[in-house]
Amino acid sequence: MDTINVLIIEDTPSESDALVKVLKAHHYSILGVATNFKDALELFYSTKPDIVIVDIFLNGSPDGIYFAETINIVPNAVKPFVFLTSSTDRQIFERAKLTQPFSYLLKPFNELEILYAMEMAIEKFYAQTDVFLGDEEDTVISDDYLFIKKGKALKKVNLDEIIYIEVEEKYCNIITEKEKFVILISLTKMLKLLDEQMFCRTHRNYIVNTEKIQEIIPADNLIILSGNHKVTLSDTYKNIIKKVRTLK
Repeated sequence: MDTINVLIIEDTPSESDALVKVLKAHHYSILGVATNFKDALELFYSTKPDIVIVDIFLNGSPDGIYFAETINIVPNAVKPFVFLTSSTDRQIFERAKLTQPFSYLLKPFNELEILYAMEMAIEKFYAQTDVFLGDEEDTVISDDYLFIKKGKALKKVNLDEIIYIEVEEKYCNIITEKEKFVILISLTKMLKLLDEQMFCRTHRNYIVNTEKIQEIIPADNLIILSGNHKVTLSDTYKNIIKKVRTLK
């Protein structure tokens, strides 16, 4: 499991230090702090953050806006970003708004404002319609990750780390290599959101990651997965055998 990676663009050390402290306390990973436009772009492309916090004014110039404009026009480079500024100038706000930030916060920030703004930015950017509520967990499903809320922060789970998913009443138990998560969603709807080349249903109660299959025993209606996890294979879904290229 990965933590969510954050790039901070802020030229005032006391402000960036405060941001780093808050985010690290809630298990976000800080990729770096840029203090000017050039370094911001270099860090952005070299570290590939999940989200960026951008101060609009860097060394007296609205370079934070230029940064947002730059990443917005590059194919496949767009990431969610949150503006943080002490400026109350309406013209600056209008210019910043054109870059379509996911939030616009005025300094001095407070802890909850930052955490909520980041959570909303990730939800809106990665999967606006695929947000599910669970037991103290909100989940966003994107093409490559699950963003699962625990406490005040979001955890990033690579989809290829999922071993299997099991339904339990109205909930899906997501079993990964290191942890278990619970989401309020039907198994059928979950399957529609996942890559059908990677995930297959084996039973009305199970979805498996085909890359995690270690052995299929049709006679016993059994599939053995990584970590010696075992799930049921029903007759209805035995066509999964055709989709598995290698049986170990």
